[in-house]
Amino acid sequence: MNYESTFIASPELPADKVEELTAKVVKTIEAAKGTVKTVQQLGKKKLAYPINKFREGSYVYMELSGEGSMVGSLESFFKFNDSVIRFLTVKVEKKKVSKKPAVQPEQTVENPATEVKNDTAK
Repeated sequence: MNYESTFIASPELPADKVEELTAKVVKTIEAAKGTVKTVQQLGKKKLAYPINKFREGSYVYMELSGEGSMVGSLESFFKFNDSVIRFLTVKVEKKKVSKKPAVQPEQTVENPATEVKNDTAK
């Protein structure tokens, strides 16, 4: 199964500590027999609302694949790590390609019949 996971680290952590935290997350995923496809550090961003009295946080986005037990161990890591203030992991479904009928051009009439009324009534 494929998953996307995003976590927000405390803004008090320096950039190198955020990288260390990300490395620990990757090790946790690999220990649970999962694989990490993509890791993007999005930097510090302003939060929509305060979380634990913080107004901003360091965002990290990851694409992973593995079993459901891998997600459980990942979320346990996030819950017990004080540096992570919020996290979200979602399952990614394969996009279904639907066959749409071919679009046919509208038919045009060369000389449309128009009705002409004769208003010469006296």
